[in-house]
Amino acid sequence: MQVEFYKYQGTGNDFVMIDNRTETFPKENTQLIAHLCDRRFGIGGDGLILLENDPVTDFKMVYYNSDGNQSTMCGNGGRCLVAFAKKMKVIDNTATFNAIDGLHHASVSPEGIVSLQMIDVNQINNTPDYSFLNTGSPHHVQLVDDLKNYNVKENGAALRYGSLYGQEGSNINFVTKIDNTTFSLRTYERGVEDETLACGTGATAVAIAMNATGQTNATAININVEGGKLAVSFDKKDNLYTNVFLIGPAKFVFGGTVTI
Repeated sequence: MQVEFYKYQGTGNDFVMIDNRTETFPKENTQLIAHLCDRRFGIGGDGLILLENDPVTDFKMVYYNSDGNQSTMCGNGGRCLVAFAKKMKVIDNTATFNAIDGLHHASVSPEGIVSLQMIDVNQINNTPDYSFLNTGSPHHVQLVDDLKNYNVKENGAALRYGSLYGQEGSNINFVTKIDNTTFSLRTYERGVEDETLACGTGATAVAIAMNATGQTNATAININVEGGKLAVSFDKKDNLYTNVFLIGPAKFVFGGTVTI
């Protein structure tokens, strides 16, 4: 069977996009999905995303990590899917869609910047060494010195597979403060099992965690990632973070067909 695919990236976080509104893609075939995400033998990507029909909203997002398993919310993937939905004329400049963590709203600017509303956050576990919170996916956030030379893969894997998070694991974010409104981030992603050039739910978690721990009092925060720049904004009342938006570019890279 021939399948048409589209490759998108958001600050270097790249995804294979497939229009599955006809429900013909064999979505339970984890080996196939992993193969398509393989950078040597397949198309290559940090994940694969299916655009599907939804009875209530504009569309449904079904996200798989590069290991082939369906996963929790992916922020940059969600932003790329909104851009893909616009390209496929499913939406114009605004969208409402369902994902594994619930309802999302998004908009696309004339310059191609996608703003994606993330879930509200009201539970943050802050310790002297790290913060843990869920922004659609679980995230460990830890300040480090010399982020540029930090061994993200080794130290991230040790925390992801360590006793702290058990079998389920967590995404691991290492952060350095640049100024009151800017932080630099490198992320070890669960399911990819390596450092990625960006992580949208990770950037969101970092912005909220830095505010919650007093590293910043800003509610609009710039996040430098290895693949570019993201922004996160939110409203805060007591310990509740609402109107959380992840903002950044989402770009079409190439498309083609693949035989499966």
